Amino acid sequence: MNALIEHWMTWIAEIQGPNGHWRLFLMVFPYFLLLEVPLNLLVLLGTLRWFARKRTEVPQHQPWAPRVSCIITCYSEGRDVELTLRSLAEQTYPGMLEIIPIIDGASGNRATLEAVRRFQASHPLPANRVIRPLAKWQRGGRVSSLNAGLAFSTGEILINVDGDTSFDNDMVGNMVRHFNDPKVPAVAGSLRVRNVRQSLVTRIQALEYLLSIHMSKIGLAEWNLVNNVSGAFGAFRRSFLVQIGGWDTHTAEDLDLTLRIKSYFRRYRLRIPFEPRAIGHTDAPATWRGFLQQRLRWDGDLFFVYARKHRHTFNPRLVGWPNFIMLLVSGLFFQLVLPLIIVGYTLVGLVVLPTAAFVFFSLLIYALYLAMTVLLYVGMMLMVSERPRQDLRLAWILPIYPLAMYALRCWNVCALLNELLRRGHEESSMAPWWVLKRANRF
Repeated sequence: MNALIEHWMTWIAEIQGPNGHWRLFLMVFPYFLLLEVPLNLLVLLGTLRWFARKRTEVPQHQPWAPRVSCIITCYSEGRDVELTLRSLAEQTYPGMLEIIPIIDGASGNRATLEAVRRFQASHPLPANRVIRPLAKWQRGGRVSSLNAGLAFSTGEILINVDGDTSFDNDMVGNMVRHFNDPKVPAVAGSLRVRNVRQSLVTRIQALEYLLSIHMSKIGLAEWNLVNNVSGAFGAFRRSFLVQIGGWDTHTAEDLDLTLRIKSYFRRYRLRIPFEPRAIGHTDAPATWRGFLQQRLRWDGDLFFVYARKHRHTFNPRLVGWPNFIMLLVSGLFFQLVLPLIIVGYTLVGLVVLPTAAFVFFSLLIYALYLAMTVLLYVGMMLMVSERPRQDLRLAWILPIYPLAMYALRCWNVCALLNELLRRGHEESSMAPWWVLKRANRF
């Protein structure tokens, strides 16, 4: 104890010396920023490369229009599913479009089932549009619905969407054009928050979607590093899905499928493009309670998928070196390790640092994150945004955004502990408990 007190007094004396503030700065500087800043620069450089290429690209007419099946996973959407059906029926895609709403647990989900039947009866469709509802009377969960759609559909290209997501009318055409390249097994689409004006929570999520989905995936796709094909909106080559066995049970089925696809990257030289002109609009949680519950599930699922189910995927012989490094940085470090570092850093700072020093360094770190956020936002507005007037209304959220992301990082620790100690993925609303229990192999 005396040695500890003596070491503490020596440290205090050094801090109070002539170079004390500089020494303190070096001791408490958040060195994790040395990884975050390069990743953001990688996104910006990729976005700049995409922007330069698009400005010089000559539009080409593509006559190829394969049969497309849109699988809509429906559960408790009610009348909201009609907007999804209408946005798909009104697509400008010239080829055959098969719309397949899968009503999960239809016996207890009568409102959604009736909404689908009402739409089918009251909306005459052109010859190249067909709606084929599929009612699953017993609930089997989201993955069960996706695999039922895979077996029931007839399209060469499959697009899976959520029942509460609507789309711009050129979405299908923009997604399908990438599959003209046989090396493309999947395409990621972009998502926007549909209920952005509902609350402060939805506005924060709208900015997060713009920066972390819309712009980030544009930059990463330029280096073939797309990290996830969203479960709410993604397109797949049917033959490839059949070859790898479709979707796998458990939660986070989108990340699971993306990692399974990436395990073939090095062998077959595959790539997953991101199509920023294929826009989906989805409803985000409008309350803090709903938002935190959603992220408790999402972040816990990340630990389950990365640390338990797909440990073998972290292999450069499967995914190639660029994606291996990206999985280590964005998957393991940013999702699983960084939240623990940030919470630990905050707790140590509260205990060790004088109040004035803690406030100073907190403001410094906030300023650094705010500068990165503003830089990404300005880049998004200048190079990416297809709705600049709408996105400009989110500018006042920028000072709040770093604080919200810090709170999410702290909440991420709760999600990790919930998964580590309680196997939280088994409590997901994405499937009945008995489905998740029977699928538990990890």
